[in-house]
Amino acid sequence: MSSPAPANRGEILWQPPLDRAADCRLARFEEWLAARGHDFPGYEELWEWSVAEPGAFWAAVADYFEILFHSRAAEPLVDADLMPGARWFPGATLNYAEHALRRRDHHPAILFQGEPGPDGAPNARSLSRAELAAQVAAFAAALRAMGVRAGDRVAGYLPNIPETVVAFLAAASLGAIWTSCPAELSARGVVEKFSLIGPKVLVAVDGYRYGGKAFERHGSVGEIAAGLPTLTHVVMVRGLGAGSEPGRPDETRAGITVESWPALLAANARAELRFEGVPFEHPLWILYSSGTTGAPKAIVQGHGGILLEHAKALALHLDLGPGDRFFWFTTAGWMMWNFLVSGLVVGATVVLYDGSPKYPDLRALWAFCAENKVTYFGTSAPFLVACMKEGISPRGECELGALRAIGSTGSPLPPEGFRWVYEHVSPDVLLGSVSGGTDVCTAFILSHPQRPVRAGEIQCRGLGAAVEAWDEERRPLRDAVGELVLTKPFPSMPVKFWNDADGAKLRAAYFEHFPGAWRHGDWIKVTSGDAACVVYGRSDSTLNRGGVRMGTSEFYRVVEELPEIADSLVVDTGALGRDGRLLLFIVLREGVGLSDALRDALRARIRVDLSPRHLPDEIIAIPEVPKTLNGKKLEVPVKRILLGQPPEKAASAGAMANPASLKFFVQLAQANS
Repeated sequence: MSSPAPANRGEILWQPPLDRAADCRLARFEEWLAARGHDFPGYEELWEWSVAEPGAFWAAVADYFEILFHSRAAEPLVDADLMPGARWFPGATLNYAEHALRRRDHHPAILFQGEPGPDGAPNARSLSRAELAAQVAAFAAALRAMGVRAGDRVAGYLPNIPETVVAFLAAASLGAIWTSCPAELSARGVVEKFSLIGPKVLVAVDGYRYGGKAFERHGSVGEIAAGLPTLTHVVMVRGLGAGSEPGRPDETRAGITVESWPALLAANARAELRFEGVPFEHPLWILYSSGTTGAPKAIVQGHGGILLEHAKALALHLDLGPGDRFFWFTTAGWMMWNFLVSGLVVGATVVLYDGSPKYPDLRALWAFCAENKVTYFGTSAPFLVACMKEGISPRGECELGALRAIGSTGSPLPPEGFRWVYEHVSPDVLLGSVSGGTDVCTAFILSHPQRPVRAGEIQCRGLGAAVEAWDEERRPLRDAVGELVLTKPFPSMPVKFWNDADGAKLRAAYFEHFPGAWRHGDWIKVTSGDAACVVYGRSDSTLNRGGVRMGTSEFYRVVEELPEIADSLVVDTGALGRDGRLLLFIVLREGVGLSDALRDALRARIRVDLSPRHLPDEIIAIPEVPKTLNGKKLEVPVKRILLGQPPEKAASAGAMANPASLKFFVQLAQANS
C-alpha cells in the first residue's frame, strides 16, 4: 500500500519486512564492520566513511568477500587525490575468473533458455558449477594452444548463451582481454569496433533465433574475419538446429584457422583449470560506449576493480548470494551482460535468456521468470513501461512467488512504472531502479534492501561512490537538479581507453568539464535527508528554454501518457546555438493520425504538467525513435544531424538497434538547410 509523499517526493510503495531488512547481506556487512571497530548509526554515516576513506573501505570489501590475492598490496589506494591517476592495490595480483569459478559443485551455475526451434522443441540447457569449470578449463587450454597469452584480445560475436560465458571466463583465466558484440550486429559494425583492438581469436555463432525467425550468420562471420588482419583463429559455435557440429563461415581470408567449439571442448576435456595472476588493474574486458554522444569509445576495465565493485553492488545492494537465481534481460553486447555474469562471483545462479522480449508477446519474460523460479529479474525501464502500456498484468497470469526483487535501468523509470509494478506484478518485491553506465560497468546509484521504495526515486548512492549533484560553480546541491559527478576515485572507472596512450581522450571524456572530478553526463537530484536520487536523463540533451532547464525524462513521461503516443523524442537545438527550436517527434499508435486536435492536446498537457516555456515549436510524426542496442534514445546524435553533422559522425550505426531510423532526420535536415 502506498503512503503519502512529502513535498517533491514520491509516495512510498513498499517497505522491507523487518525480518528481511535485518537478515540482508548489507546488514551482515555492517555487523562485520562493527566487530572491527567501524560502527555506524545509519547508512548515510556508512556511506560518508566509504567515500571519505576509500582505501580503508575498499580494503574492507576485499577482506569481507575473501578476495583471493596471489600477492597482496601494501596499500589499497595510492595517489587518492588524483583523478585520473589514483592507483588501486598497486603490486597486488589476482584473477577475476578464479572468483567466478571458486565454487565447483553440482549446484546450477547457469540456466539458459532461448526461443524454441521451428518445430516448437524446447531450447533450454543448464550447467552446474562443476560443468562450467570443466568447460572453462577445456576452452582455456584450446586458447593456449592457439598462442593466446595475457594481454591478447579474444572477441565474441555471440548471443546470450552459455558458450559466451565460458569463452569470456576462459580468456580471463589466461589474462587475455575479452570483448564482444551481439550476433544481431552487422558485420560492418563489428569490424568497426574490433578493428580498434586487434583480436587474435574470434568466437562466433553460425546463427541465432529472434522473434520467431532464424538468422544465419555464416556470411557475416566471413566478412568479419576478412576485415580483421590480426585474427589467427575463428571458433564456430552452433546457434541453429540440432547436432554437434556448427556451420562454418562462408569465407575466411588465408591464414585463419577455423575451429569447431564442440570439437575443441572434447579434445581438451581433461584440461586442468588454471588461473594466471595478473596485476589488479590488468585489463579484463573492453566495452564500447552506447553511442548516445557520438562514436563509441573502447573502454578498458580491470580485473580487480570490476571484481570488488561487482561483489559490493550485487551482494550488498542487490542482496544476491547463493540460492538466488539472477536474471537480467540483456544481449552479450550490453554492459548488463557483464554485470549479470558477475552473479557467479557472489554464488548466485546466472539465468540467461536469448530471444525477443516480446515473442510471442510481452508476457514471454514474465512466464520465463515463473518457469525458472527467478528471484531477481532485471530489465530495462522501456520494457516495464511497454508492459504497462499494453495492459499486461503478470500478477494474475504467472506464478511469481519466487520473485523478490526487480531491477530497472537503461533510462529513468517514471513514477507510473513504479506503481504498475506494485499493482500488476507483486506488492512484495523490492523494485530497484539503478543508474550508472558502460563507462564504469556498474550502477553507482543503487537499490537498498533496508529502505522503502518511493515512486520515481532510486534509493541510495552506492557505497564507495562519491556521487554529488553539482551546479556549474562546483557547489553540491540538495533537492535541486545538477550535474552528476563523482568526487573521489572509484575502482571500476576505466583503466584506459584503447589506443589512448597519453590518456587525452579519457580526460576529455570525463574530467575536462570539472577538473579533478568525474562528470558523468546525467542530470541528477539528490534529496535531503536520506539522499535518495532522481535521474533526469543526459545533461547534454537538456531542454533549456528561457533559462529553465529540464531533463528529457520529465518530458517523455508527460507526452507518453497520452494513449495515442507509442514513443517520443524531444530535441532542443538551442543548446547548440542556431535557431533554438524545440522539436517534438512522436511515434503514433497504429491507426492514429497526427491531427490538430492531438497537437492541441499535447501542447495543453505540456503547458499544464511541465512548463509553458517548453511548448514545442513543432510536433512531427516519425516512424520510429532512433535507439541504441540497449534501448536508449539517441537525442544528441539526432540534434547533431539536425544541425548539419553527417550521420556517420553523429552516431555509430554499429551501436544502434535501428540505424535506418536516422534517414528521416537526415532528410529533414536537408530540407531545412
